[in-house]
Amino acid sequence: MTQDELKEQVAAYALRYIPQNAVLGVGSGSTVVKFIEAIYKQGIEVKCAVSSSNKTTQLLQDIGIKVISPNESGCFDVYIDGADEVNDNFEMIKGGGACLTREKILASMAKQFVCIVDQSKLVTTLGKFPLPVEVIPMAREIVRSKLNALGGQAILRENCLTDNGCEILDVHNLHIDNAKELEATINQIPGVVTVGLFAQRGADIVLYATPQGVQIKQKM
Repeated sequence: MTQDELKEQVAAYALRYIPQNAVLGVGSGSTVVKFIEAIYKQGIEVKCAVSSSNKTTQLLQDIGIKVISPNESGCFDVYIDGADEVNDNFEMIKGGGACLTREKILASMAKQFVCIVDQSKLVTTLGKFPLPVEVIPMAREIVRSKLNALGGQAILRENCLTDNGCEILDVHNLHIDNAKELEATINQIPGVVTVGLFAQRGADIVLYATPQGVQIKQKM
């Protein structure tokens, strides 16, 4: 199976996690696009949704789903989103699509976080995928120097401005043994909006597509 077919497979499987008559949290990225397409193709009813990006909001509205603000929704039942990497502890790197801050806000509000990926995103140790850090533009260089001091190589993502009007530094060459500790350390650097480590609030369920079908990992 191609990677695209694997994404379609796990996106379709995730439909069964959509809550009835409740708010659905929807992330961003290529697998989430497949998820939204599957909602439309299967005619699944969604009362309303909260969205992690302007693009996701537009896609949801295009298929007739009402999108409300997190300020209006309050806490909600389920958040469904992808990941760039996910380890055995349900910790993730996210932010390849530059939506990490809004994704982290929604993840913090959800009672259950369902991560949808293909098997290539499963890793033993986080860090092969460059770690995204959203920064306020005026602080970019001082944040870059502090990130480099942690052992990585922070590179500005060219021609990228987030929905929040901020920039992304991608930190290469990290070997992340303690994701929670590193998440806290980077988030404390002045000028950082948030880091794309989802360890303090990781996934509750990981659905991952394989050629043999969708597999489920769930926190005990």
